Amino acid sequence: MATVHLVVGCAVILLNAAAFGSGGVAWLRSQASIPFWYLLRAAQAAVFVQAMLGGLLVFTGHEPSDELHYLYGVLPLVVSLIAEGARAGAAERELGDLDIEALPAEAQQSLALAIVRREMGIMAVSCGVILFLALRAAGTSGAF
Repeated sequence: MATVHLVVGCAVILLNAAAFGSGGVAWLRSQASIPFWYLLRAAQAAVFVQAMLGGLLVFTGHEPSDELHYLYGVLPLVVSLIAEGARAGAAERELGDLDIEALPAEAQQSLALAIVRREMGIMAVSCGVILFLALRAAGTSGAF
């Protein structure tokens, strides 16, 4: 089980690095990125699986070499939830009191891109934070 936890931990690091890079580049270029969203959801799934595996290891008596490992293992879930909450409000913040239907098609497309860009920025930053936390978790795991 500890080996699976280690492998999934490596997947958490790689997936969050890929999502962070992909989302960051798309955000800087003001482009929508479909691959980013797939990478993001895969990274989030890996974080969830990793936390569940870590919980199972704790319940079966395994302990990391450093107590901080618990904090670095749980915080990615918290960051992910906070980021999803912020992302959910991104469209509302971008729209304000605008009547979308009254806008011309070009303005609607521009507004949609601004919303997607804001959401990508929020989620890409969360992947960067989770990447840092996962690297710290790896450092405190005693496996390296």
